Amino acid sequence: MRDYVFIPLIAVLCGLALRHPWMGVLAWTWLSVMNPHSYTWVAASLPVAAAVAGSTLIGMVVTRDERRFFLTPESGLLTLFMLWILIAYPFSFNVEGSYEMLSRVMKIDLMILVTLVLLQTRRQIELFVWVVVLSLGFYGIKGGIFTILSGATQRVWGPGGFIGGNNEMGLALIIVIPLMRYLQMQATKVWLKLGWTGAMLLTATAALGTQSRGAFLALGAMAVFLWFKSPRKFVNGIGIALAGALVLSVMSEAWDTRMSTITTYQQDGSAMGRINAWWMAWNLAKENITGGGFDIYDLATFSRYAPNPQDVHAAHSIYFQVLGEHGFMGLLLYLLMWIAVWRSASWLIRNAGKSPDTQWCRNLAAMCQVSLVGYAVGGAFLSLAYFDVPYDVLAIVVLTKRWLQQHLATAKSESPAKTPGMLPQPGRVEHVS
Repeated sequence: MRDYVFIPLIAVLCGLALRHPWMGVLAWTWLSVMNPHSYTWVAASLPVAAAVAGSTLIGMVVTRDERRFFLTPESGLLTLFMLWILIAYPFSFNVEGSYEMLSRVMKIDLMILVTLVLLQTRRQIELFVWVVVLSLGFYGIKGGIFTILSGATQRVWGPGGFIGGNNEMGLALIIVIPLMRYLQMQATKVWLKLGWTGAMLLTATAALGTQSRGAFLALGAMAVFLWFKSPRKFVNGIGIALAGALVLSVMSEAWDTRMSTITTYQQDGSAMGRINAWWMAWNLAKENITGGGFDIYDLATFSRYAPNPQDVHAAHSIYFQVLGEHGFMGLLLYLLMWIAVWRSASWLIRNAGKSPDTQWCRNLAAMCQVSLVGYAVGGAFLSLAYFDVPYDVLAIVVLTKRWLQQHLATAKSESPAKTPGMLPQPGRVEHVS
């Protein structure tokens, strides 16, 4: 039954993408982030995301919809990062085994660049935010309810793809909570504000319900950063503390026990396995300028570079993941890209709060920074270097900055020119002798 609804819907979305490719961007983002076809039977095996992406690219070429090709530090560094990955790929330890992830990463990053070309207006930017939020918010609300009903005795798992595991799902939900907060700030109706409050609390509950220690640390880091940047620290501090207490009150004793292992990581085999994988990535990058490629988490590679050759683990860190797979140059480009995103968000915060018409840019940039803090902290313990949503945040910041720059330029050009000298006051009669 689901296939009878979903497959015609994809056909409609492909048609919309051909006619208005910016709509294709929204459709592709929904499919890529939420992975809704995993809930179907036939469509689950069909390349539905590729079909929408292909329709979007065709529409971008053949339609007259506005598109702007422009270069920013963020898009430039993302392009350089992609090029470096392509340059390094032939030197992968397992070229054939690395191809699937290479193809996947290139598709995601290409569509992010397409997003920067096709989305123009405030409405399109905010629709993009809505799609990202609802795509993950579905799992946040559902997972929060599941955690409460189960007494937090079972873990919340993801739908598949990059966020199939509990740890990955936890960090993904953490990243989207600040974007929910932005939509709450934009809401004008009381019931909608309360609805977003409930959604954020349930999503935070679901994130903790994954029992991911990385997600727990990321949520704490975001809360501290949000409080530190808040103009009303006392009031907001109380609100954050109450929200945290409410969410933590539903957690189980098993959850408490797992989180307590953060301070005793030396006795935790999983934590020590991650550290072993980090040393492997470091040693590998020192000997291989291009890294080892996407497929390096095997016994052969660990036997050569890891302190404990028998303890094979995934990177469990976005930083060591990129370092091991693409070397120090890849890590440098990756870090510079996120630094550029942070700086652009800071620019928006400084320049967008001077008018009610641009206040939304300031609010959105501030929440994007909160998301980046969560990603930077939680990502230190999880392998999510190529997950879509952080790159969606990149696109949101770049598009919002471009919108504000154009808005300010238009406002400046439309303002009346100032004439040198003193002008006569209204109603004043000048007498000339």
